[in-house]
Amino acid sequence: MTTSVALDWVVQDGQRLAECRHDHPFSVLGPQSHEGQWIVRIWMPEASQVELLCDGRTTAMTTTNHSWIFEAPLNQDPGRTYQLRVKRAGIEHEQHDPWAFQDEWMGEMDRHLFAEGNHHHIWQRMGAHLIERDGVQGVMFCLWAPHACSVAVLGDLNGWDGRHHPMQRRQGGLWELFIPGFKEGTLYKYEIRTQDGHCYQKADPYGFQHEVRPAKSSVVARLDRYQWQDAQWLQQRDSRNALDQPISVYEMHLGSWIHAAADEPYIEVDGTPRAPVPAADMKPGARLLTYPELADQLIPYVKDRGFTHIELMPISEHPFDGSWGYQVTGWYAPTSRFGSPDEFRAFVDRCHAEGLGVIIDWVPGHFPKDDHGLAFFDGTHLYEHSDPRIGEHKEWGTLIFNYSRNEVRNFLVANLVYWFEQFHIDGIRVDAVASMLYRDYLRPDGEWIANEDGGRENTEAVRFLQQANHVLFQHFPGALSIAEESTTWPMVTQPTDMGGLGFNLKWNMGWMHDMLDYFELDPWFRQFHQNNITFSIWYTYTENFMLALSHDEVVHGKSNLLHKMPGDDWQKCANVRALLAYMWTHPGKKTIFMGMEFGQRSEWNVWGDLQWELLTHDPHKGLQRLVDDLNTFYKAEPALWKDDFDQYGFQWIDCNDNSHSVISFMRRESSGGTWLVVVANFTPQTHSNYRIGVPISGYYEEVFNTDSSCYGGRNLGNMGGKNTDGFNIHGYEQSLELCLPALSVLVFRHDPKRSL
Repeated sequence: MTTSVALDWVVQDGQRLAECRHDHPFSVLGPQSHEGQWIVRIWMPEASQVELLCDGRTTAMTTTNHSWIFEAPLNQDPGRTYQLRVKRAGIEHEQHDPWAFQDEWMGEMDRHLFAEGNHHHIWQRMGAHLIERDGVQGVMFCLWAPHACSVAVLGDLNGWDGRHHPMQRRQGGLWELFIPGFKEGTLYKYEIRTQDGHCYQKADPYGFQHEVRPAKSSVVARLDRYQWQDAQWLQQRDSRNALDQPISVYEMHLGSWIHAAADEPYIEVDGTPRAPVPAADMKPGARLLTYPELADQLIPYVKDRGFTHIELMPISEHPFDGSWGYQVTGWYAPTSRFGSPDEFRAFVDRCHAEGLGVIIDWVPGHFPKDDHGLAFFDGTHLYEHSDPRIGEHKEWGTLIFNYSRNEVRNFLVANLVYWFEQFHIDGIRVDAVASMLYRDYLRPDGEWIANEDGGRENTEAVRFLQQANHVLFQHFPGALSIAEESTTWPMVTQPTDMGGLGFNLKWNMGWMHDMLDYFELDPWFRQFHQNNITFSIWYTYTENFMLALSHDEVVHGKSNLLHKMPGDDWQKCANVRALLAYMWTHPGKKTIFMGMEFGQRSEWNVWGDLQWELLTHDPHKGLQRLVDDLNTFYKAEPALWKDDFDQYGFQWIDCNDNSHSVISFMRRESSGGTWLVVVANFTPQTHSNYRIGVPISGYYEEVFNTDSSCYGGRNLGNMGGKNTDGFNIHGYEQSLELCLPALSVLVFRHDPKRSL
């Protein structure tokens, strides 16, 4: 056997490795064929001695070419499972050689699909994966950074020293390295050296878990351990048309629903106490609830209120609590503020077991500039546009994804599939869609660039949204995809093959603003603004609308829902009752923000709790009971949801009585089921003998009355129901003479069994 020989090119490679400038370490390290024999080269910075343990023999390795490149010649291929005995700083340990595992992880088909933007499961290759190679346990790292000069893995195992584990550049700008010994829970980052010589430490864009803020490292995590129990739920969800079902959504922010006291016992994981995560500085002496604690407290609460879904404001990992989660840095990781990814999986599983769907806010429109995130990722504008006129939201201080780049679209589309597949969510609400659709969004003249046709539309974003929704429903046909789109962009909820954006629901922002503007008025002035409460019906069938009273309407000096209302405290509560009842009887699915269900008085504060103490007072308890009963009534009456998007489902009786601020209408089910009559009085005066026309004679049972004393009302009404008489009005030969309580909504159902 010959001894190692000095080779100039190895010396040069050693210098490049030491300076963190090497992009092909596999060309020199690991088992190398040389003149009919084999040489094993090991890169071991600052080691004083390395021995090769192979086939039961121990061979001392020499540093012929570089003081940190240890070599040993062999007569045959040593394979990949040999070990090394390393002495460094007086400490000795044994390990496998990372550079022995040189076969590609990302295959040719994977690279091809990723490059064209169609690898819907790219996370199965990208990121950090706990795998076994030739019986050796470790972590496979894979990253996309096409313009980097070199990339290294940083972690606890190498003392966060970028010289120790340089990655191998592959085709398509990919970087790979398998590191034996890295385990679940290991912290890591990528050290990226740019062509200009700058050095960045980046979290893993595909990291499956990240540290709790303010720490910024990614965490090696498993994807395949949790045992789901919701197969029946998923099968039922994907076998039916979601839009033919009742949908009533409780929108919420996990970190400010309620806190626990810092000294309150917290959930333990596998018998090991977990350090509690403190709440923000404005909530001293408090801590955040964990996913298991939220499952125990939140899920029963939402179920008792009768909602069908929980919508979570963004829970992808984010560094700043004050962003509400809308400035994401960890796209493939539930935030660690509340626990582990598997604990979030268990939360979703528990929701399904209790009959609740889970919707999450998804934010593909922009990302923050945090140094460990996507911004200027490999020394170039990789994920964002280079021109700030199309690549930056200056008012938000965030960057806009470059949707024209296939790999960037792939990152986002696969992320959408990931949340549904890995966490079994049931729907998404896509935030700020208008900011994606228009190049001049929040930009003055001269600070935006027109599209290829000279227009303001962002055609790349349109194609991205169409691709995302097409892929989503291809994989999960029963999903909800909800657009927060605040303009009149056409065909938002039409299928992509018809030229639509492909969402199946859109928040009705116009209805929300019209209704809030109306209810904030002194009731005397409402007669001049009747159009506010009736206009939505003129366009309600142009899209599949969801009515929403969202978090954006209870912050930044806008007051909470209760305190938007005029009048004394009784009138404020009555107005809220009337607004919510009109919302629940109006065509469209429903969403309200947490706290509205019991009349939160103060604005939402992301740092604090909801005002749960208000529930010790009858008016607030009454509001909560109203929401409970509205949801129960809504789910039991197909006329209120079965034909939300069919014009047959709604019929005005009278929308023109502005002098009394009264409206009346019918909700119907086209399949021949029951139909309902709804009458709303939006003044603080009771109308004792108010007449409306109805199409069928007989008895009409009063099945809902927001003025009931159990809700905090005065208990005025119609003694349980009324019979028709032959007075002709509103185009009908039959009519009802009703008592309409002040600021109330009444619902009647025709009962043929009790008709005279």
